[in-house]
Amino acid sequence: MNSVQQIFKQKNKDLLSIFFTAGFPKLENTTSIISELSSNGVDFIEVGLPYSDPLADGPTIQHSSSVALDNGMNLDVVFEQLMSIKESNKTPLVLMGYLNQIIKYGEDAFCQKVKDCGIDTVIIADLPMVEFESHYQQLFDSYGITNVFLITPHTSEERIRKIDALTNAFIYVVASASITGAKGEISQKQVDYFNRIKVMNLQSKLIVGFGISDNKTFTTACEYMNGAIIGSAFIKELDKNGVEGIGSFVKSIKNC
Repeated sequence: MNSVQQIFKQKNKDLLSIFFTAGFPKLENTTSIISELSSNGVDFIEVGLPYSDPLADGPTIQHSSSVALDNGMNLDVVFEQLMSIKESNKTPLVLMGYLNQIIKYGEDAFCQKVKDCGIDTVIIADLPMVEFESHYQQLFDSYGITNVFLITPHTSEERIRKIDALTNAFIYVVASASITGAKGEISQKQVDYFNRIKVMNLQSKLIVGFGISDNKTFTTACEYMNGAIIGSAFIKELDKNGVEGIGSFVKSIKNC
């Protein structure tokens, strides 16, 4: 059982995950952000690996990646930072990145670093299913790493059920067929989509992302799924108030 599965075993509803880009707003902020999120009760944390061409990300996260790269962030620095908190951090970490980052770093070298950091779950947003089945599934399994797949409103039921069978952590339910970023209130069209997924009675846990930004959208998403991920809204908070504003932001999402 991986670290995220253990969280689901303890808590089945209203899980809150926060995404941030490693090295933003400052290079050295990565570990302090994780510490603050953990101490404020976030259930698991998604650490974005800054990338020059983040296809799934909207302007806010693209900006944070650009700033992080300008700050000198790279995979070696990320892994060094994550290694430094391996023993003290008790909140599961999920790495989010892109396939080219793995290939460029070296597949085995990347997986070994992930394992060394005590991380067992990754989201590779542009990893094709056929590539996963033919190669990366075996590679990840050999290092004890599980991959999280994304589904969108356009994903067919056949593909969703295939993803469900391959899932060992959770399915990332993309709330809209677009890039990341706050979209305002959750629409009826999105609710219909959430209901369609819910009635499929999948075996996997379901976490909503893309467009979740405040207590209202978080609460609505959790009515249909096990929890939600907040990214762009948190990046904006970091940009505005820095690490010091994390506690109040998390409390505003939880409404506590």
